[in-house]
Amino acid sequence: MPLFAGFATSISLIVAIGAQNAFVLRQGLRREHVLPVVLTCALSDALLISSGILGLGALLTRSQLALDIAKFGGAAFLYTYAALAARRAFNPGAITPADHAPAALRSVVLTCLGFTYLNPHVYLDTVVLLGSLANQRGTDGRWLYGLGAVAASFTWFFALGFFSTKLTNLFARPRAWQFLDSAIALIMTTLATWMLLT
Repeated sequence: MPLFAGFATSISLIVAIGAQNAFVLRQGLRREHVLPVVLTCALSDALLISSGILGLGALLTRSQLALDIAKFGGAAFLYTYAALAARRAFNPGAITPADHAPAALRSVVLTCLGFTYLNPHVYLDTVVLLGSLANQRGTDGRWLYGLGAVAASFTWFFALGFFSTKLTNLFARPRAWQFLDSAIALIMTTLATWMLLT
């Protein structure tokens, strides 16, 4: 059935460790603007998947300029975030009391949008791959497939964001945050480098 096929394919693409998931996890652990963050991620996926079903994927694959802009812009964004995470992890003295205060909602949402739309692979996964797979289901099945894919996105991001709020006791010690930020810095640097090399 297209609905379940869309869900299964989408969830298999989303659960891979990546910059967006690491950001959602960190926000959940901080219990900071979790609902806006998971909604931003899930609604963005819904928009991108719908765009793919409507044919945007074919246009993107023909525009090397658009892919290059996303590639280099995304890599720069990830390197910057990696540097900030490394600073938090390896230079605790540089962290000011203001760093422990909740970040502004606007700043968090803009960062989340950056992780979503500055990653060229999100376009390949959602717009190109899921869009083309949906369109193989024909006129009647393509939107059911898309609905399944969108449902997977909502399920994953809400589960990741809100389940991670239950793990805050594990991160009561600064050492745990240093470990997490070190892992985030490594993930972001690896993804940015891989993005430039592919």
